[in-house]
Amino acid sequence: MVCQTQGPGSKSGPLEHPIWPAAEIKIKKKSEVMNHCENHQVIQKENNNIIVDDLKEEGEKRHIPNPCSTFLQAFQLYPEIMENIERVGFTKPTPIQSQAWPVVLSGEDLIAIAQTGTGKTLAYLLPGFIHMDGQPVSRDQRAGPGMLVLTPTRELALQIEAECSKYRYKGYQSICIYGGGDRKGQINLVRSGVDIVIATPGRLNDLQMNELINLSSITYLVLDEADRMLDMGFEPQIMKILLDIRPDRQTVMTSATWPTGVRRLAKSYLKNPMIAYVGTLDLAAVNTVHQTVLIVCEEEKKSYVMDFIRNMEPEDKVLIFVGRKMVADDLSSDLCLQGVSVQSLHGDREQCDREQALQDFKDSRVRILVATDLASRGLDVHDITHVFNYDFPRNIEEYVHRVGRTGRAGRSGASVTLVTRDDWRKASELIQILERAGQVSEVPEELVLMAERYEKHKKEKALSDPMRGGRGGGGGGGGRRDGGEGGRDRSFRF
Repeated sequence: MVCQTQGPGSKSGPLEHPIWPAAEIKIKKKSEVMNHCENHQVIQKENNNIIVDDLKEEGEKRHIPNPCSTFLQAFQLYPEIMENIERVGFTKPTPIQSQAWPVVLSGEDLIAIAQTGTGKTLAYLLPGFIHMDGQPVSRDQRAGPGMLVLTPTRELALQIEAECSKYRYKGYQSICIYGGGDRKGQINLVRSGVDIVIATPGRLNDLQMNELINLSSITYLVLDEADRMLDMGFEPQIMKILLDIRPDRQTVMTSATWPTGVRRLAKSYLKNPMIAYVGTLDLAAVNTVHQTVLIVCEEEKKSYVMDFIRNMEPEDKVLIFVGRKMVADDLSSDLCLQGVSVQSLHGDREQCDREQALQDFKDSRVRILVATDLASRGLDVHDITHVFNYDFPRNIEEYVHRVGRTGRAGRSGASVTLVTRDDWRKASELIQILERAGQVSEVPEELVLMAERYEKHKKEKALSDPMRGGRGGGGGGGGRRDGGEGGRDRSFRF
């Protein structure tokens, strides 16, 4: 393999060298790392039944490394990493870490289906440090960074960079590249020499197209929250970026869901990966969240959210999701007028205001954050107790993302979702999510009737107008009426 190390302004020629997975350097002969646990079924059960499968399409399936139950089993040969883990005070690997580390340290590509807040960042970062340290070309001989982490938002990129700094290894330098930041400053930092680049696809593609960054020396690639990057329309930029990265790299992909787009991306850019997931690859919300669904009229939403806030406990921390920036502003203003301390997060706010809002929420200076989906991407706050879906999301995958913002790191959480007649297209999928989470008792009868009505509507529309098809129909889904003036009849009538 010839690795072109000639970057912008570089006068060096190509450097021939292979990529060495960490396992081939220091781990291959250490059976205690690969086969440290005879009773790995017990560990798998303790780890929420996380399953690891081999996605190799041809030939004999490979041996799947056993999970590690302690940090020492994974990193006994790396005292600097162990010192950092002990300094932070972690006592046990998270489920995704215990399954991912043996796979990635063995040099295999990995797909990890995991929500934000499950420890997935360290699941790929720590093996990435070891991978870079084990490469035959030293840092001063490389023409560019050795590790690239692509992530959907600046907020998530900044959080990952903070983790890099917290677990600093061998003096590796990292940089965060994202739109809205100081472009000139980012370029200067790249030129000064960095080992790890954490970037959003848009800004990195900008630097790449202008030949301001050399990606040919990257041997360890992470596509973090791939489903969200695709949802945000970053696939063209990702494809352009990957064209400049050597094909024999090691790649780790994380995603909260496993839709068709993510499967296609994995098939195109990972080589014979293994996949780690909890229980099933069917879309499912985390089972640590108690989900409540309320069928309401649009004009009732504000009274519902005010009732909810009035009943909050002092230690509660609530993330309220809305569908539009204007709604975020209106709702947060109304809450402020009611004497409620609140922050809002959406794309039209200045970057400094967004960062302040997020920090206020993280530090519990405010305990209520009103946010749109795009602005909240990468929001990683571990102590959120409730998610309140003021507006139903545009698709069921986004619902799972939202609900997964609570009930993290071994904690339980709760979600409240307001559903109106305009949301009837998604009623059937929502019922399936509740059933998969073992919360059949939480499926309102009105939601079942709504789903049945929509299915009937689709069939009737297809029969009456077969040439049009495709469109699910407009309003009229819920058919709800209030039961008298000032009353709150919660039933649906069709």
